Amino acid sequence: MRKTYFITFRNFFHKPFFNRLTKPRPFRAYSFVPFSPLAMLDPTILTIGGIVLGIAIIERILERWGVIDLVDQFAKVMRFILPVTFYSALIYFFATFIF
Repeated sequence: MRKTYFITFRNFFHKPFFNRLTKPRPFRAYSFVPFSPLAMLDPTILTIGGIVLGIAIIERILERWGVIDLVDQFAKVMRFILPVTFYSALIYFFATFIF
């Protein structure tokens, strides 16, 4: 059952009426952000990982076929791309899911 209160404009404008009605309730607030491994299932992370994994598989297939010159070119490119990709994905992961 609700009670209806009638207040004057002056009381409404200066709000002493609301101070009497609302009493702050003390409560404890805890802040905890759990880390979930399922957060790595982000489409961006999966796409980057799939591209890197695909290049590694192509490199192994070319090595089996005996195309060593092309494999060396892939190895030179991957020597640069893998660390850059790893650290970029790590920064993206922490910037997106932690903050």
